[in-house]
Amino acid sequence: MTELPPRRRIRDAELMRALAHPLRSALLNYLLSVGPRTATECAAAVDSTASNCSWHLRQLAQWGLVERVEATDGRERPWRAIPVGLDVREAPTPERKAVEATWLRQDDELTQRFMDTMDDLDPEWQQAAALNSYALRLTAEELDALNTKIDALVRPYVAPIRTEAPEDAKVVHASWRAFLRIEADGRPSA
Repeated sequence: MTELPPRRRIRDAELMRALAHPLRSALLNYLLSVGPRTATECAAAVDSTASNCSWHLRQLAQWGLVERVEATDGRERPWRAIPVGLDVREAPTPERKAVEATWLRQDDELTQRFMDTMDDLDPEWQQAAALNSYALRLTAEELDALNTKIDALVRPYVAPIRTEAPEDAKVVHASWRAFLRIEADGRPSA
């Protein structure tokens, strides 16, 4: 099996604050999902204006997260995401929480968008979708190992990594949340 490109490790607090911005995060997520797109195409996807997206894309470019690519039609040059994933586990705690809260809101937004349009999808896509929930009994070490195994299973399918996908493959949003259930640990829930 071919070794997969690593996620970009983010430890810089200032970069984390930049990533916590909802529009920047949405733009990066969108480009990671669909590949190179113009600011105008990004604007339509993230419900913003082309000029606003262009400004935020330039900010992301300063951090080395996106870059311009050559236009195929001689018009507006598209942007593409550079990393094939981000690892924020070693970032300062307040900034990590802010970024992950932004990602969680986007995940919820994408899930709701899917639920709102599910009836319009082909039956095969309706059947293939899954929203599962589990109550697992694990140690911290087992949870870390499980997360590593799931990552190894999923990463070969990540859009920028999987360059030879079948012709009928579509972009699919997948997420995995795994954390200590606070109220089940004997701690009061806030």
